[in-house]
Amino acid sequence: MITWRRVEERDFPLLGRWLARPHVARWWNHETSPEAVARDFGPAVRGEEPSEDLLVLLDGRPLGLVQRCRLADYPQYVTELSGVVELPAGAMSIDYLIGEPELTGRGLGPEMIRAVVEATWADHPEATAVVVPVVAANRASWRALEKAGLRRVGEGELEPDNPVDDPAHYVYRIDRPPA
Repeated sequence: MITWRRVEERDFPLLGRWLARPHVARWWNHETSPEAVARDFGPAVRGEEPSEDLLVLLDGRPLGLVQRCRLADYPQYVTELSGVVELPAGAMSIDYLIGEPELTGRGLGPEMIRAVVEATWADHPEATAVVVPVVAANRASWRALEKAGLRRVGEGELEPDNPVDDPAHYVYRIDRPPA
């Protein structure tokens, strides 16, 4: 069973280990020192950053991380993304990773994404859609989005997280289901 809770400071060493793993480091391009992890995840943990960092658990065991945010809280990102697709008011976004290499390739990514997206409708009543840009070269990521029920709504150039990547991105979206 997939569950989650907000990331806490005690999770920082685990996040650092995950971010250093080759299958995560390739796409996240994140510093992994304890100081860098505390610097980058601490503001959300303390409520100083409007995003939510969620530690995802599989049967109580840490599986991965989902970062969820209202796009309107990041105007510069909205400006960039709006150059590729139309963004509805109330749109949210997620970013995600599976930290344990032995848990990749088992269908858990789509399950994790689907569960968090479904919870988004209850957690954020104002949310109208979840919009997710992904580097076009990251086939595993965009296939997980498709399997989770998101549809590709655009493609274009966006600043990649990892400077070694081409700016080509696909953008996926799922709308709030009708009441």
